[in-house]
Amino acid sequence: MQYRLLGICAAALGAFLPLVSAQSECDRASLEAFADDYVAAHETGSLSNLENIAENFTYLENNKTQEITSGIFTKALAIAHRHTIIDTVDCASFSELIVTQDAAGQPAPYVIGTQVRHNPEDLSVYLIDLTVSTTGSWLFNSTRTLEYASKENWTLIDEGARDTREALRQAADAYLDMWHNKSAIDAVPWGTPCVRLEGSVYTGSGLPTDSCKVGIPTNNNQAPNSHRRYVTDVSYGAISVLCIFEHLANAPDSHEFRMENGKLRYIHTITLANSGGFAAELPESEPAPARYRIRGDSSARLAE
Repeated sequence: MQYRLLGICAAALGAFLPLVSAQSECDRASLEAFADDYVAAHETGSLSNLENIAENFTYLENNKTQEITSGIFTKALAIAHRHTIIDTVDCASFSELIVTQDAAGQPAPYVIGTQVRHNPEDLSVYLIDLTVSTTGSWLFNSTRTLEYASKENWTLIDEGARDTREALRQAADAYLDMWHNKSAIDAVPWGTPCVRLEGSVYTGSGLPTDSCKVGIPTNNNQAPNSHRRYVTDVSYGAISVLCIFEHLANAPDSHEFRMENGKLRYIHTITLANSGGFAAELPESEPAPARYRIRGDSSARLAE
């Protein structure tokens, strides 16, 4: 099989898709508990509380595999904003974190989007996959991002009013397809009002006419946004997609969407457009395999 350089080692490719589960859904409370521990690791700068790690655990930071002890967790951060969704079907979570200071009160600007994936059999964690933006990233200003994100309403949606997983996936894919497919623009379920938080730039002003169509691509013949990884939570009408923006020097990217009554209401983006090329071995054309083996010993624990 031929591979091209993009940004992630081939060994990690299988971790992008959920493991096959013999059960119908994973326990939401357990997934939430690990998400809490993950956030606490950022707050303390310590990995000692991250337990139930699979033997063949993979850590991705900005689409590169590395040792977790050499990543963002070396810093104790004051989390100013946290938003987490839970996917009980694919046994995963997504957390958006906004940081302006470290634990000592010194400037530490970050906006982080993280997907965590669990083995459905024993809930051991086999992948932590982060997009970490900071000064120099696309339209970055964590203070402004915090201001805008804090005003939004991502509350629980009444059960009878929830959109399906399929509808959320179709909306996210249509939006991300706009860069290489002009017809995708009409397939996006645009809502009014809808606001997009792109880095630290906000398309809304609190009006009922606010639109997410501001600034959408007019060149629809660009390279695709590829290698998409999804976390979907119908309870909150939300779907997270981590991907590679090939047309922006293979930039790591995070898009999260909120739908209400079948229409887009909020979009959040994190893009490392000024990061340069990201080398990784990914297949030229073959899709990622649909099945992966159960990964490892649930008693494993990350070293501090």
